[in-house]
Amino acid sequence: MASAFAHAAVAATMGTAFKKEIKGTKFWILGIVAAVLPDADVLAFNFGIPYEHMFGHRGFTHSIFFAFFFSFVLVFIFYRTKTGKIKKQLFLYFFLCSISHGILDAMTTGGRGIAFLAPFSADRFFFPWRVIQVSPMSVSRFFSEWGMQVIRSELFWIGIPCLVFLLLGKTLRKFI
Repeated sequence: MASAFAHAAVAATMGTAFKKEIKGTKFWILGIVAAVLPDADVLAFNFGIPYEHMFGHRGFTHSIFFAFFFSFVLVFIFYRTKTGKIKKQLFLYFFLCSISHGILDAMTTGGRGIAFLAPFSADRFFFPWRVIQVSPMSVSRFFSEWGMQVIRSELFWIGIPCLVFLLLGKTLRKFI
């Protein structure tokens, strides 16, 4: 998996592309939650659910279906009074944040793939381009040499694209 820091950075970066009117504290917090929450599936290990199971690590919570459903729930609960157009924009942002989690994880150097099609298929996928150093699953192991390798990898493969996105967005807004 990519680290929680990387997932949060991607959510924050994507959020800059949305209109100012919808971006409040709640927007940013829920976007980061949507990007990080899929890794709550590591708790399944505590209940004896194996990695490969549909509800194991990188299973259902990393799927397109989950991203869709979770985004709908966030908008329904937290933005009930907003208009349809704003709700669609919020849904899109939360969906992109949530699905970005599986996309980043599918580019890591470890694990057993992502169940993008769960619950309809248990098949797991990686992208052919697996360049992001896989992050350790425990906090203690993250603060080690392995964790430093992850940070360096994420700064290059995630940080630079985020920075380019931010700079391009700022530049393009001047001309639009």
